[in-house]
Amino acid sequence: MTKTRSLPLLVLLALIHLLTAPAIVAAEIVDRVIAVVNDDVITFSDLNREGAALFKRITQQAPPDQINAALLQARQEILSSLIDKLIVEQRAAKLNITVTDNELDEAINRILARNKISRDKFLQDLAMMGSNEKRYRNSLRIQILQNKLVGQEIRAKVVITEEKIKEYYEKHYTDKVSPDSYHILQMGFSWKESTPAAKAQALAKAEEARRLVAGGEDFRSVARKMSDLPSAADGGDIGVFKKEELSPSLKQHVLSLAPGQLSPIVETFTGYQLFKLLSDKGNIRAQQPLDAVHDEIRDLLYQQTMEAHYSKWVKELRDEAYIKTML
Repeated sequence: MTKTRSLPLLVLLALIHLLTAPAIVAAEIVDRVIAVVNDDVITFSDLNREGAALFKRITQQAPPDQINAALLQARQEILSSLIDKLIVEQRAAKLNITVTDNELDEAINRILARNKISRDKFLQDLAMMGSNEKRYRNSLRIQILQNKLVGQEIRAKVVITEEKIKEYYEKHYTDKVSPDSYHILQMGFSWKESTPAAKAQALAKAEEARRLVAGGEDFRSVARKMSDLPSAADGGDIGVFKKEELSPSLKQHVLSLAPGQLSPIVETFTGYQLFKLLSDKGNIRAQQPLDAVHDEIRDLLYQQTMEAHYSKWVKELRDEAYIKTML
């Protein structure tokens, strides 16, 4: 989100320097600032260095009439990436998080060992890609900074529950033989007297519970804390029902759900209810046992959740930053 405030002094000085620097030769392209990120700037030469390999590939492979449009799109994407990296560096500096030369050396040594290549071959590969050791070390430093920041600000917030693992397993690692039963979770929020105030209070509680579950919290945990129904003691688990055993209300609100999906908040005679369809598989045939793929599923869900949290975290940092682009 671009904020309207005056440019920082250091940025103004950098702009003045670039704008007033004399050209050395007529053919030289004068560098210019293409983005301001808080107290730092990104220049056109920064962009060209970061995207050199991609820009070269586009020039060589794109149809002639599409080269300019493809290059423009690529520049915009690279610039966005540079802004994210700079924001991460600034956040790390604010939290006094650093990466030492020893950490960089150890990381590079691990990369060489994992890929079974010599240092000379590694440097040759970098040169073929239009890079060098200095640029690679700087890129690696930002990656390590990012990992440290993620560990400090995000990783502790990511929890993969057994319920989520089982849901993913039932959806992706089993075959439905007959869709004749439904495993349902439920929460209820009752009012003791039928007054507008009591109903509003119950609705607010139901909306908060749904927001928590939709935001990633475990349905069972929220049900134990917030539901007024007897099933709260079991985490809202009311069991498995065959289709013909479902009440008309449950049929109306549950049959349309996909496994893992939450229902809208449902008003009843005595309060509000919320349902989650845990599984609709009834008689199932497992492609692989859960034990055999449990860790694989957990790691996959962890990675997906981390990426979602990271994207949200970077967006929040962007929203708080002063960003002006001039590409």
